[in-house]
Amino acid sequence: MKSDKKWMIYGANGYTGRLVVDEAIKRNLSPILAGRSKSIQALAVEKGLEYEIFDLSSIDDIALKLLNVSVLANCAGPFSATAKYMIPACIKSKTHYIDITGEISVYDYAHSKHKEAISSKVVLCPGVGSDVIPTDCLAVYLKDKCPDATHLSMAWATKGSKPSKGTAKTAVEGLVHGGKVRQNGKIIEVPIAYKERIIDFGFGELNTMTIPWGDIFTAYHSTNIPNIEFYFSRSHKKVESLRKQLKYFRFLKIRWIMNFIKKRIDKIWKPNTAEERANSKSYFWGEVINPNGEKVIGRFSTSDGYDLTASGTVEVAQYLLDDLDQAGYFTPTSLIGKELIEKMPGYSGIEFENS
Repeated sequence: MKSDKKWMIYGANGYTGRLVVDEAIKRNLSPILAGRSKSIQALAVEKGLEYEIFDLSSIDDIALKLLNVSVLANCAGPFSATAKYMIPACIKSKTHYIDITGEISVYDYAHSKHKEAISSKVVLCPGVGSDVIPTDCLAVYLKDKCPDATHLSMAWATKGSKPSKGTAKTAVEGLVHGGKVRQNGKIIEVPIAYKERIIDFGFGELNTMTIPWGDIFTAYHSTNIPNIEFYFSRSHKKVESLRKQLKYFRFLKIRWIMNFIKKRIDKIWKPNTAEERANSKSYFWGEVINPNGEKVIGRFSTSDGYDLTASGTVEVAQYLLDDLDQAGYFTPTSLIGKELIEKMPGYSGIEFENS
């Protein structure tokens, strides 16, 4: 890799990007700040850091900007739009690539570039935030407890936090593509809120519904478990309301309607404050089942998802700044190991239950 070992945060002026910048500074690191907007310059001056302003219209132009960059942390979503430029540019410039996506399509795209990444001796590891470090690690811990598991279910609940503006926009775009589960090793499309399930997160039982979370892709590559479902906490009343609206989701494919909704999000969205994040928690639950019907359940909690994302991004960037023999597509656990979760803020430790 490059001898000067520089790294870059693209999308540094976004809500999550700024948290990543602050976490890097806290660790006495000096990333290059980058993005499309001129506000990058003001942020870089404020933080005393280098900066680059460039858009993502040309892979060749991006690669030139990355020639002296060892690691790129992409914090600019929607990642389905940015990764298709960033990943080829990183392969061309021999720059490790990480991002904070939860989009299955991005994991799939990065995986399709595995051989090219090996040839360029770079790592492609999308999903180094709350999507999907906690659940990816949990999946591997559960697999280790039940090596012959054939079914994996996981779930996520939050207290005290709300989505960032970028996450909200990505979620709206995702409604167009429907739900996803993995069956017999293959990802299949299912209706949104395909199933509901009551889950005990350790502080009480909550109703949950299936969502197309990134683990449908990543957990399979980390564990080889062929059947995977992911659930998110939502009251039964809200799930029923969502199902009634499904017939209207087809209109989201019309560009002006999608743009109208995104502009509405821009207008009404208010960011989480530092106090809100400090008072927020994320709760994770997982279950594996083997052919004999034996079950292992694991549950734990962490800090707010955005603080965890900032920590995870910087942790993986630091790891990649060292000299590595690794190259190709990785999940967080296949890159660093399941113990990565122990370095995440607010990690409570996993409580296991056998049945």
